[in-house]
Amino acid sequence: MKIALLGGSFNPLHIGHCMLAETVIQELHYDKVLFVPVNIPPHKQLSDKVSAQDRFEMIKAFCQSSAEKGKDYFIAEDCELKRGGISYTYDTLVYVTEKYKLDGKPAFIMGQETAAQFDKWHKASEIAKIADLILARRHPDNNGIDTKVFENVPLGNYTNNFAGDDFEKSFKYEHIMLENPVLPISSTEIRSRIANGKGWRYLVPEAVFQYIIDHNLYGTKR
Repeated sequence: MKIALLGGSFNPLHIGHCMLAETVIQELHYDKVLFVPVNIPPHKQLSDKVSAQDRFEMIKAFCQSSAEKGKDYFIAEDCELKRGGISYTYDTLVYVTEKYKLDGKPAFIMGQETAAQFDKWHKASEIAKIADLILARRHPDNNGIDTKVFENVPLGNYTNNFAGDDFEKSFKYEHIMLENPVLPISSTEIRSRIANGKGWRYLVPEAVFQYIIDHNLYGTKR
């Protein structure tokens, strides 16, 4: 079985995440994509008070909804939440390889902004050895929405700098470049839109929309 991991805060999960995961399934022929919500990221401080459990439940709701529609290749994996503490990708890859009894390497999906700072990651070289790296194109635009107050705060020597179109040339690790559709949407923009009463419903899967409404997340107003 070929498994790819897509990690992140998923605060909230949105259609860009889902489209990226489906592209990996359809075009790179992976059997499953694991959505792995981070517990405590080592490189940024999450900007919103939504709990880690809520972030996981939104992913779980999406995966269950997809399975009910005959698309059972998405899995909500909460190993980083259960492990607690700071979440390191190397530990997660080792865990997933053992849990799913993989014969080959799992894949790890990274957006271009992540790839630009991958050298700063804990055990970056080791990650590149035990996983196949998939780099995805991504766009930083927030569609004119003021998102400053909703942005995650970088920690240590990490920055908010976004890699340019030539980022792949400077990425020194063996990798697969994914020709994914670029949807200019971010979780940061969605949080801003919700809090400011702007349209957002169709930027997230229906199951995620319903969870946000039912649990009054991000300052939603009925």
